Amino acid sequence: MTAQIPDSGKTALITGASRGIGYAIAEAMVARGDRVCITGRNEDALKEAVRRLGADRAVYAVGKAHDQAHQAAAVERTMEAFGRIDHLVNNAGTNPVYSPIADLDLDVIRKVFETNVVSALAFAQLTWKAWQKENGGTIVNMASIAGMSPSPFIAAYGVSKAALVNLTVQLAHEFAPRVRVNAISPAVVKTKFATALYEGREEEAAAAYPLKRLGVPDDIAGAAAFLTSDQAAWITGQTLVVDGGVLLGAGLG
Repeated sequence: MTAQIPDSGKTALITGASRGIGYAIAEAMVARGDRVCITGRNEDALKEAVRRLGADRAVYAVGKAHDQAHQAAAVERTMEAFGRIDHLVNNAGTNPVYSPIADLDLDVIRKVFETNVVSALAFAQLTWKAWQKENGGTIVNMASIAGMSPSPFIAAYGVSKAALVNLTVQLAHEFAPRVRVNAISPAVVKTKFATALYEGREEEAAAAYPLKRLGVPDDIAGAAAFLTSDQAAWITGQTLVVDGGVLLGAGLG
């Protein structure tokens, strides 16, 4: 006999959630009784994700995270479907190039910041105005340990994630006491997004980690579930490092 999923009465908007870390977070939230709206660029992948999550528990909004029309549509879709947005998880991110920062085209830098930083702020502003200003809630921004130390070949990504950490504390200060805002900084997690950092050399990559393995999406989902729960009711403006201990050594590289 299958256990009935509880109903928390709460709703989460999770960006970049058709697969990988975002999908794992959606799964964790649905499992505890939340309803979710997930976003992404691929409609077929989003439809499949909603099917697996349960059509009574999940809806989707398709589009690019940095597109203002999509941002507004995603918030509207969530409010239309569920009438509230208790939790916002800014998981969508991009890293279109692997290069030292001195050689990067500035237009690439702008693209990275538009998706990784500006879109997170836009979703936070929209969610604040649509629900959280009057009703409270939580925001979790997906940062990275690349934003905490020099990271060869993913420099633009790292700088953008450092900016996201600072955005987190700014929002935590401004949105208190109604909304708690925190960030998660993962190390390398085994997703399609991060394959260039470990594909064909996973054992070598994991050797630098005291826990001797790379992360998996569920590692991050558990952290996001905690930070959006009542168990974290006195935590705001913090960045939770989930890295298998790698920052005890030399970081990414």
